[in-house]
Amino acid sequence: MGSGHARQGRRIAWFKRAMPIASHGLLLLVCTGLCVGGPAQAQSQAAPILLSAAEAARLPSSPEAALLRQIQQAARHLNYEGVFTFQQGEAVESSRMIHVFDGQDEKERIEVLDGPPREYLRRNDEVQSLLPEQKIILREQQRGDRFPGLLLSDPSALEAHYQLRTSPEPYRVAGRSCRVIEIVPRDSHRYGYRLCADLESNLLLKAQTLTGEGAVLEQVAFTQVVIGQAINEQALRSSWSTAGWPTQDVQQQVIDLAALGWRVPAPPGYLPTSQLARVFADQRMVNQLVLSDGLATISIFIEPYRAERSEYLSQGAARSGSVNIFGIRIANFWLTVLGEVPATTLELLAQSIQYVPPAGSR
Repeated sequence: MGSGHARQGRRIAWFKRAMPIASHGLLLLVCTGLCVGGPAQAQSQAAPILLSAAEAARLPSSPEAALLRQIQQAARHLNYEGVFTFQQGEAVESSRMIHVFDGQDEKERIEVLDGPPREYLRRNDEVQSLLPEQKIILREQQRGDRFPGLLLSDPSALEAHYQLRTSPEPYRVAGRSCRVIEIVPRDSHRYGYRLCADLESNLLLKAQTLTGEGAVLEQVAFTQVVIGQAINEQALRSSWSTAGWPTQDVQQQVIDLAALGWRVPAPPGYLPTSQLARVFADQRMVNQLVLSDGLATISIFIEPYRAERSEYLSQGAARSGSVNIFGIRIANFWLTVLGEVPATTLELLAQSIQYVPPAGSR
């Protein structure tokens, strides 16, 4: 019984690591109350104001959308180093980050300071995960939409699904003055966010994910940060001697799930951003579809169902911080659906997915 739960836990952890935003637990765009009794809670009581994507495209880009764009650029194009914490319920994890932009390439090193030793070395979209306990390096392609970055699309498109507004009162994070940006969902298919961006550089210092009632699900924030200074490239090298460690490339290939018979009616505002076949450590192939509204993401993992396996997530819902998880069997497949979205949205999506065997398949 205990070993089954452990296997299931490892399995869920793998799925979360494979999410585009939630890759190392610290990568989630997350949140906590920057302003006591903030207006996000009051907004949740009002009737939703819905805009179509076409209507949003006709609106002029707001100052808030422009600021989100500057936040994303700052995350990519500035030198900075510091310590940030990721908080999920009572669990808190600290990491040291060093980020360098040389005018052409982004280079980054993240060292996890709590729990099992881990390091992540990134050059643009290539990430090497160093696992000292196993003495191996995992190498894969990942997008750069992680803290202190956050966006998957142009921020102007977000205004079809979120209201963006800034607070006139400055706040302080890690000893630096920052401006508060509230991202309030226009419907029930997504969470809200509250951000605080450095006044001098626009670097994101703190991010929070909020329920519709304004409760904090998760947050990530710098506790100490230095921005804009020259950084010696030596600081980007691993603190571990990795000589002799094998490098394993995470295998993945682009696929077409519709051609394979899958019908996935995405929630309003969510579009497919990638369709991949990924490989587990034991060489099992798992298909993955990623949906995003430009900020929140949903990942759907599909694999053949095997009755003898005991570590499947029990059919139904579970939650880990802002990430809801739903397991369901469809035909002879097992689907694990994860998303930084409300549980009802995830459940409706999971239960509406259909499988139609392609012509000629058995």
